[in-house]
Amino acid sequence: MTSARRRSLLRLAVTAGLAAPAPLRIRPAASAAGNAPAPSGFRVTYFAARPGSGSRDVACSPADATVWYCGQRDGTLTRFDPRDGSLHPVPLGPGAAPHGVVFSPDGALWVTEGGQNAIARVDPRDFRVQLWRLPEARANANLNTGVFDRDGFLWFTGQNGIYGRFDPRTERMAVWDAPRGRGPYGITVTPEGSVWFVSLAGSYLAQVEDRETGRVRVVEPPTPRQGARRVWTDSQGRLWISEWNSGNVSMHDPRDGSWKVWRLPGERPRCYAVYVDEQDMVWLTDFAANAILRFDPRSETFLAFPSDRPGANVRHLGGRRGEIWGGESGNNRLVRIETPA
Repeated sequence: MTSARRRSLLRLAVTAGLAAPAPLRIRPAASAAGNAPAPSGFRVTYFAARPGSGSRDVACSPADATVWYCGQRDGTLTRFDPRDGSLHPVPLGPGAAPHGVVFSPDGALWVTEGGQNAIARVDPRDFRVQLWRLPEARANANLNTGVFDRDGFLWFTGQNGIYGRFDPRTERMAVWDAPRGRGPYGITVTPEGSVWFVSLAGSYLAQVEDRETGRVRVVEPPTPRQGARRVWTDSQGRLWISEWNSGNVSMHDPRDGSWKVWRLPGERPRCYAVYVDEQDMVWLTDFAANAILRFDPRSETFLAFPSDRPGANVRHLGGRRGEIWGGESGNNRLVRIETPA
């Protein structure tokens, strides 16, 4: 990162919300290789992924300390154990190019497998892989992200203009055309059970109003052509959206229909990933700054964790209590940020 870019990270950002603008403050947090402590009680650690894997989306095991990540370039789902650094790759099949991975309520891993145009299930005990392909009429859906609702259905998106639902119990799949065609990307389920997704090309937020018919309601963000990329719910059911084109992070509260918008610090931010932790802190990635950011909604301040290598390209964030994880797809590494208690 250039010195000019580092200085730009320290500049004040300005609220771009619907309310009167207010200044934002940002504090730098130097990234640390190994287990060196970072400021304010944070600690950043990098771990080597498989060479050439393209470490992408991550999922933290609810049962142990392991982390699983999609190797989009080598067609694997890999189990990583940070306690000893061991890697166990699971090949997903010929031509596989996995994008997203989530845990189901029964502890299995489910993958949106774009290379085979299929939904994949991986058993974490014996590494058995099962595939359910999309209907032939939905070829090349460019599968993206999945999430489980409270009833155990897997909901998923495909950038080539689809969203769908899969029932693991009956193995029945339903796929629908998305509003405005291409673009569906991130997806989330709120604490009260509503399914929401965003469209990168369509620049909208959508709620699945009827989970049987797939009927959706489009909600327009306040920033036109913002490029809504990923979405994550907080504990209150508010929806946090990373906006790729605008460089904003926005928040929509379905309870009253309100919106708030904040621009990431820097000159030309490119906001990709979003994740909300157990303290309702909002974590983001900025490709332009080559950094992971933490946004505190209460103080409206950003904390920056620049990578120690150029071209990190963290496309997804996940985590568990006290830990934030991401895959540096550009460097074939995993990054962990340990947060203060």
